[in-house]
Amino acid sequence: MTNAEAITAFADLLKRGEHEAAAERFNAPDIVSLEAMDGPMARVEGRAAVKAKSDWWYSAHEIHAAEAFGPYRNGDQFVMRFAIDVTVKETGERVQMDEAGLYTVRDGLIVEERFFY
Repeated sequence: MTNAEAITAFADLLKRGEHEAAAERFNAPDIVSLEAMDGPMARVEGRAAVKAKSDWWYSAHEIHAAEAFGPYRNGDQFVMRFAIDVTVKETGERVQMDEAGLYTVRDGLIVEERFFY
């Protein structure tokens, strides 16, 4: 699969709300995930660590609605934009999230994801 084909397939899964399937299929074993915050999840490395971060996020939030837009491509990188309506379970606060993810692809796999919000 070419990088362009991988980008299209990954984006299609995200648009259908199949984030776990997208990560399982396209995250490289040595993926790096970078968040725009300090703390223990600001930088995680490896497929298992990224899955653990994702599992934590889904367990900590109640999702009311989510949309994904893109991909917006430039070479081996692309951006996805996410609009997410969630309630933070710990506080009960309902939040409208607007976030962008910058992804880098190598050999048909996501090697880095970097989030902006």
